[in-house]
Amino acid sequence: MNPVTRIQSRTVVLPTTDIDTDQLIPARFLTTTSREGLGQYLFHDLRFDASGNADPDFALNKPEADGCGILVAGNNLGCGSSREHAPWALLDYGFQAVVSTEIADIFRNNSLKNGLLPIVVDADTLQYLLQNPGISLDIDVAQATLALPDGKTIEFPIDGFARHCLTEGLDQLGYLLQHETRISAFEASRPWKP
Repeated sequence: MNPVTRIQSRTVVLPTTDIDTDQLIPARFLTTTSREGLGQYLFHDLRFDASGNADPDFALNKPEADGCGILVAGNNLGCGSSREHAPWALLDYGFQAVVSTEIADIFRNNSLKNGLLPIVVDADTLQYLLQNPGISLDIDVAQATLALPDGKTIEFPIDGFARHCLTEGLDQLGYLLQHETRISAFEASRPWKP
């Protein structure tokens, strides 16, 4: 996992509420344990019609969405079933952060463990972001702040351990492996009783 310390990017906006993980990546695409290539299936049933043609009205299919690394969504993002493939698909597509007023717990945790930054903001901030698609945001992960183009800075909640792992580019196993010497010393100090 690469360190995530600062994200500077434009936004793409999906004002829809209750975007569930099956909308993020439909279950029929969950046949792989590889993260690579899942971005092509992100919002598949919303981005494409039954014949596989791109819907030109869907936000991600519009030219102005190219290169946007921040997804702004309506309330209750990532609800539904637990599937790590959802943050994998977002990351593989090119998103680095998602913003909403509410992000489902399991989706939020899966995102943090995989290097996707979930940001919860207040209703007024979300309304501003929804009404101004394509604006550039500057996110400082260490400070847990999101800077708007007008200079206003919004603080967002993030667990200290998750922040440490993101800024250091560590998943949970990587964090444990950092302490392998201390763990081995502790294990060696314990009496072994079969």
